[in-house]
Amino acid sequence: MTRTILAVCLAGALALAGCADSSGRDGGPVTVVFKHAKLLGPVDPLAPLLAEFAALHPEIRVRAEALPWSSDEQRQFLVINLEGGNPGFDVMMLDCIWVPEFARAGWLLDLTPSLPPAELDAHFPSAAAAARYRGRDWALPWIMNVGLLYYRADLLARHGLRPPDTYDELVAAIRRIRTAERNPRLEGYLWQGKQYEGLVVNVLEGLWAAGTRALDEDGRVFPEPERAEAALRFLRGLITEGLSPAWTTAADEEITRRAFGQGEAVFLRSWPYAADLFERPDSPVRGKVGLAPLPRHATGTTGAGSTGGSHLAVARATRHPEAALILARFLTSERAQRVMAESGAVKPTRPALYREPALVRAFPSLPRIHELTLAGRPRPVTPAYVILSTTLQPELSAALVGVKTPAQAVAHARRRLEFLLEGLGG
Repeated sequence: MTRTILAVCLAGALALAGCADSSGRDGGPVTVVFKHAKLLGPVDPLAPLLAEFAALHPEIRVRAEALPWSSDEQRQFLVINLEGGNPGFDVMMLDCIWVPEFARAGWLLDLTPSLPPAELDAHFPSAAAAARYRGRDWALPWIMNVGLLYYRADLLARHGLRPPDTYDELVAAIRRIRTAERNPRLEGYLWQGKQYEGLVVNVLEGLWAAGTRALDEDGRVFPEPERAEAALRFLRGLITEGLSPAWTTAADEEITRRAFGQGEAVFLRSWPYAADLFERPDSPVRGKVGLAPLPRHATGTTGAGSTGGSHLAVARATRHPEAALILARFLTSERAQRVMAESGAVKPTRPALYREPALVRAFPSLPRIHELTLAGRPRPVTPAYVILSTTLQPELSAALVGVKTPAQAVAHARRRLEFLLEGLGG
């Protein structure tokens, strides 16, 4: 699309932002401030992409500013500044679960008038759905994520085992391998049990594996409490029985990824970014790692990883809506997502790139990750998701460390969430 056509398509954004001037006061380049988190991976692809953007759009200067590492700190920074009405940034990287909340609060520019109706169809359906709220488009999908089971293919093959379909099979495989290997440093199953969003994701996946959920379509919290208690009891049991290390309750993605990458565990629950790190030339587990869906419990029909990732949105208060959206569309374009995928830092939201021959040659795991992403499930899509997550986190953590029983944690979470969510519409 030429700049002239794009400017026409973006005219609605100018009106919605209440600003008719997206150029500098002196007629020179405008400056767009882009807030983003650091991208995980061996190489950060943002600098060369922004240099390319600057060459294509000399009328727009981009000032990229990194946010803190923690997603909770990122959200806190964005909320505080957006609530003030003059955030000081134009484009923001959002965890996809924040889009409904931010849109409902009136902080995001409605992109619907500026996007062709089928533009989001080029992305994974779950990514496109996460960008929409009440039938409007509020963000552009940028980075895709899905929960995966990594396993030591060499160890499973050595002991005549296949990737586990159920958690019972996972437990049996750990016991068999650890007994045969006689390696006291070999852990069983690594996952993220620290009190943060990652814990909620792991528990949601455990609920799905048990055939239940945290929030149903009618807004009921833990609609099948017995199954929720059983899923939480299983996670606690992994720790108490030594199948997962005691430090699981303080573990996040990087702690678990590094331990598995050093050859210290049989199984790992993590995100796709880790796959390429395990295949680096200096990796102790290079050529020894396989990918599989997360297992299911006997009460569930299938296991599923949580889909997630990041979107790019434009602040409603921006003084330069046209320039901001040009940047967001460039960074989420097929060209930019290919560059990001080539860097090994992140995985794209565009399914077509998972079948591109050059990328598949460089990253042979892409087709498998594509398959597992299609089978993933989104976290509850609701403006109240942060309320749900922050209320669950201390209760789930209390159950994992043994301060509360799983039954107490589920009951207390239900009571608090039912009170907090009462009267909140989607």
